[in-house]
Order: sequence, then C-alpha cells, then structure tokens
Amino acid sequence: MRHFFKFIFFSISILILTNCARTGNPEGGPKDEDAPLFVTSTPAYETINFDAKEIELNFNEYIKLKDLNTQLIVSPPLKTPLLVTPQSTASKFLNIEILDTLTKNTTYIINFGNAIEDNNEGNKLENFKYVFSTGKYIDSLSTSGAIKDASSDEIQKNINVLLYKIDSSFTDSIVFKNKPNYVANSLDTSLFNLTNLKEGKYLMIALKESINDYLFNPKEDKIGFFTDTITLPRDSIIKKPIILFKETQPYSFKRGKEITRGKIEFGYEGEIKDLKVQIISDTPDDFKSVSKLQMDKDTLNYWYKPFEADSLNFIVTNDRFIDTVTVKLRKKKTDSLILSSSVSGTLQLRDTFFIKGNNPLVKIDTSKITLIDKDTLSVPFVSIISNIENKIAFVFDKEPQQKYAFKMMPDAISDIFEQKNDTLNYKFTTKEIEDYGRITMDIVNETSNHLIIELLEGKNKDKLIERRFISGSGQIRYNLLEPKTYFIRAIIDENKNNKWDTGNYLLKQQPESIIYYPQELKLRANYYLDGNVFTVKNPE
Repeated sequence: MRHFFKFIFFSISILILTNCARTGNPEGGPKDEDAPLFVTSTPAYETINFDAKEIELNFNEYIKLKDLNTQLIVSPPLKTPLLVTPQSTASKFLNIEILDTLTKNTTYIINFGNAIEDNNEGNKLENFKYVFSTGKYIDSLSTSGAIKDASSDEIQKNINVLLYKIDSSFTDSIVFKNKPNYVANSLDTSLFNLTNLKEGKYLMIALKESINDYLFNPKEDKIGFFTDTITLPRDSIIKKPIILFKETQPYSFKRGKEITRGKIEFGYEGEIKDLKVQIISDTPDDFKSVSKLQMDKDTLNYWYKPFEADSLNFIVTNDRFIDTVTVKLRKKKTDSLILSSSVSGTLQLRDTFFIKGNNPLVKIDTSKITLIDKDTLSVPFVSIISNIENKIAFVFDKEPQQKYAFKMMPDAISDIFEQKNDTLNYKFTTKEIEDYGRITMDIVNETSNHLIIELLEGKNKDKLIERRFISGSGQIRYNLLEPKTYFIRAIIDENKNNKWDTGNYLLKQQPESIIYYPQELKLRANYYLDGNVFTVKNPE
C-alpha cells in the first residue's frame, strides 16, 4: 500500500510539472489571432456627469502597452498628461489617473490607438477608446476625411488633425499658441476620423509635428488647412483631402563662421533672394573670392585667397535685408585640392562627364588635357566651369559602345588658393543604344495654367531625371533612359515662375497642386513605352 501511495504521489507530481511547463498554445494547435477584448470599466464607458480622478479598464486576457507615447491621444487635449499604469508588465487591467482639471459640459475621448495588444501573440486591439462626459450627455457628431502631402503621393501616417471652435475669441493665430478643442490622429493610414463632437463651426487643420504638442511650429512642422469653415453636422464627410505642406520661412541671417583658412560659412534661415556677401575690410591687390550656395545646409560658402588678418568684416544682403558681420580668423591651414570624377566605369549617354573639386575651380588649361577613344583618336571637347558647384563639365559627342581615356597632366586645373592638380587618369565606356529605352507621354492640359512636367526615379520618387515646361498640351519624349522604374508628375504652375510654390497658413494660400501620373513606368532595355496619356486637371 505504501508503494501504491508513492506511485500516486509521483504520478501527480509529474502531471503538475508537465502542465506548469506548458505555456501558450499546445504544440500543433492553432495560433491565437484574436485581439484582446474590453470587458468592463469603472466608471462605466460613456459615463455622464463624470467627476472621477481614476479610471480602471478591464480586459479578457493579459495585455501589454506598445508605443503608448505616440499612440495615446486625448481629445480635447489636457495640459497635464494622463498617468497610465502598468506599462512595463502584462496585466488584465489598466489604471488611468487624471492629473488635470476637466472642462465642464465636455465629452472626452481617451484613444489608445493601436497601443493595446495581447501579451502572447501581440494581437492589437485597434483604435480602442474610452469615452465619458462631464456634462449631461455624450456628444455624438463626427467628421472624417483624408490627408495628402503636397509634394508626395505616399500615404501620410501619424498626422494630427485638429479642430478649433470658431467663437468670439477665435483668431487665425490660435494654431500657434492654443491647443485645439478636438484632436485625432491618422495613425497608420492617410484617413482620419473625429468623433464625439459638438455642433458648431470649426477651423480644421492637419499637422505633421516634430513634437506632439498640438501647436504649429512653422520651422519644424508641416501644416494643412481648409480655407472654408467646417460646419457640423453638415460636414460629416470631408470630400477634399487636407493638403500638407512645409511653409517657406522668412529670411533670417544666422552667423558667419570660419571653417578652414580661406573658407567661411554664412548660415541663414528661410527664403533667399539674391543673397550676396561683400567684404568691406581692406584687402590686397591680388585678392580673389568666390561664393556659392549650399542649399542642403542653408549655407552660403565663401572662399577667398588668404592674407594676414585677425578678422574680416562683411555686408550680407538679401533682397531687402542688410546684415553686417565680423568673422574672427583663427585657422592656419587651407583645404588641399581634391579632385574626383563623376563617372565610375560607365558614362551613360544622357550624362555629362564632370571633374569635381572640394574647392572652387577657377582656371583650366585645356592644352594639358587629352580625351581619346578606343582607336586612340583625339576626341574634341569643350570645358565649362560651373558657377553653381565646384566642378568642370567636359562636353563632347558621345558615341555608343565606345571606350574613352581622359588624362589630365599636372597644373591643368587651379583652385582659388592657386593649388594645382597632379596627373589624373580616368577610363570609362558607353553602352549600346539597345541598352536603353524610351518613354513617350502625351500631356493633355485641361487647366488654364502652365505645367512643369518632371520625370522621377528612385524608391521615394525623389531623384529628378528631367524637367520640362509646357504652356498647353503636347507630347514629351524621353530618350536613352536606363532600364529602371520611372514616375511622372505635373506641377500646375499658377504664377508661371517655373518652380513649385508652397502654401502659407496665415495668408490662406494653398500650395500649387502636384498631380502624379497614376501608373509607374517600368522600362526595359531596347523597349519603347509609347501611347501613354497624362490628363492634368485642376483639383476639384
């Protein structure tokens, strides 16, 4: 009998240990794909006359929070954020502590977005929200719509959409200093949905923010707005998308700073018009200077032939503004001249061969440069020193399936510091005509404006291949294109200045419309993509 009880005890122990070891689904069983469910709350969901300081939410299984800081949206916004616990461990409940004073007779929405997911499989409880009212009823109106970027046709995610009630205290500048009456977020789509709204008239804007403070910072944020007033309940569905854009900031000079001996950076912010730098210090008779804009840094680079001085004085002018600046000189060494080729192996038939430098290239002696083909025959060329970049173009008639050898003898090129090159040798080839393709596009211009037609390439459609300007309808042909995927877009150039102009919130100016050809153009070698029709209309 004693042995029998030992056997029973041993069997039960094994069974308990085996069951304890099994966590999650049994081997071979179906994967849990169900999202967690909200069960109850205290106070109850959609409570009226709400006056609690804490809320408890209960779920049917263990849940965890993910990306709460970016997903949680409270509408209307609170000055002091909610305290949500627990955040670091799994739990069947969430506790929400309200640290702010709630507004009377107001419906509040605590929207968790997609932050709540089950503990084991990560199944999300999408767009979960808790609603209550400090008044006698729950506001029930809603409005929804879409968001579009002015210059991109990619889906715009995680955009805040704000509503400001238009009353006696309303001004257009409210978006800079006051939080909105209501807020929602587009999360992972370009669509938005504002719920539990009061009847009334509103300003609606969209913000792509660097910091989610619901205040428009023109230097950092993108904005979109409706010129017309949103009236509820009439405008429950917004048919036109909100167009997001980045405002061009007014010009502001920042500072001048010596980078190396003979090179000074003049930093600025905003829009530049005819930006110029003029030295007003005494200079030697052989003084030379070159200035060039570096657009990706909002910088004007100024190179000069160095001379002995402790500091230099300049006047920086931009259209209507004048700044006087003194730059102290401390650097002892200039940048050595470094030259490189724009071509590595293959020169495409559409491209130009450049020699690039880190310093301004001011003089070239073509008698010390040779260009020969595979038959060692001399190839005539023309050299052009760029006024915009530190490079020299070598233009010649390129032949298909040809080999070229470019040789530059010492002292052929001089920079502003009178530094010269050593011997340089570059070899490159060209491809056959059959290695390229062609795209033909018939543009049907149904607007009354000029159009800017751009051929783009790249994963983000951000590499400009070619730009054309047309005033009506017509056919555009792009020859000698590499086998790649291309995109075409049209800019409706309303002011005929041959560039895209952004919008301005305070001036109630929308950006000029950009319309993408709906199909991507996949081009193969020795293939013609003809018969494409791009009809450009004014947005409705």
